Amino acid sequence: MNIKSCLLASAATLVAFTSARAADAVVVAEPEPVEYVRVCDTYGEGFFYIPGTETCLRISGYLRYDAQAGDDVYSGGELDTWAKQSRATLRFDARTETELGTLRSYADVRFNFTDGENGSGSDLHQGYIELGGFQVGVNDPIFGSWLGDAGDIINDDVIQYSSDSFSTNEIRYTYVGGNGFSAVIAAEQGNNENDYDYTIDDYMPHVAAGAKFEQNWGSIGGIVGYDAVTEAVGVKARLDVKVNDVFSVWAMAGYQSDYDQDSFGTNSNRNWYGQWEGDWAAWAGFAAKVSDKATINGQGAYEDEGTYAFALNVGYELVPGFTITPEVNYTKFDGARKDQALADGGDDNAFGGIIRFQRDF
Repeated sequence: MNIKSCLLASAATLVAFTSARAADAVVVAEPEPVEYVRVCDTYGEGFFYIPGTETCLRISGYLRYDAQAGDDVYSGGELDTWAKQSRATLRFDARTETELGTLRSYADVRFNFTDGENGSGSDLHQGYIELGGFQVGVNDPIFGSWLGDAGDIINDDVIQYSSDSFSTNEIRYTYVGGNGFSAVIAAEQGNNENDYDYTIDDYMPHVAAGAKFEQNWGSIGGIVGYDAVTEAVGVKARLDVKVNDVFSVWAMAGYQSDYDQDSFGTNSNRNWYGQWEGDWAAWAGFAAKVSDKATINGQGAYEDEGTYAFALNVGYELVPGFTITPEVNYTKFDGARKDQALADGGDDNAFGGIIRFQRDF
């Protein structure tokens, strides 16, 4: 066989081999279509389906900047300079429908930068699982949250209406009726913050229970709490009335058993469900929506030991989602709080102001 014949035979063999390989070529699968985020309107605005699941998620929160000057209206001392705090809050709300009702998981994480100190007060403020009215995890104590804040006031707790601090491990059950009636009961662990220790010391938890009735005209409700450590009781009642589309008023009163004046300023023998000084305390306030952008809020409070406090602010929504709130506060101290203020070099009168910038998303 000559060279020409060899080349022709080699070429024919190569073509045949290539054709056979082409017949067995690997077929590349077409890329699957991307599943874009779908809106979930079952639970309100802002929810979307997590891709590939039937779980709806909402991510929200706010950024806040506070600047305070004048006197410390909580303790009576004079502020030597601006007291400032910046806060970033992120909230994650995931919900799925099940045969037992809505399965919900919720987390509220806060990061604070206070007076130049980074990382001050960063914490898991809320983090719980909820199903069919039952809830387990960390949340606000219901003694304060069930009846609501003491008005839309920044320094609303100069005379404290809630359990000290705002987080506790707890197990709770909430019943919601179809006629505006609702009720709640909770077993709580307490907390150890602000130099006070309210955590339980055996297997008996703090116990609180409340009920309320809400209608178009407003609401009325009450709550009672039993401190398992001090074996003391706290009770609160509240009335809200919507006078018209512009003006609303509210009033709240609280009573605690076994008040011990010697417990003021110490980390023991304080009733977690009675943070005011004295046997009883009262709060009242109003809100007036004077324009589409501005709402005026006021609050007055008094406690049995003689201290009273007033606050007034204007919440102004500069653009949607961004609110500026200047506030003025005045406190007149008496009783144990006056003695503490004077001992710390302060005065029995305190006048201060704070301005808040907040962007909600």
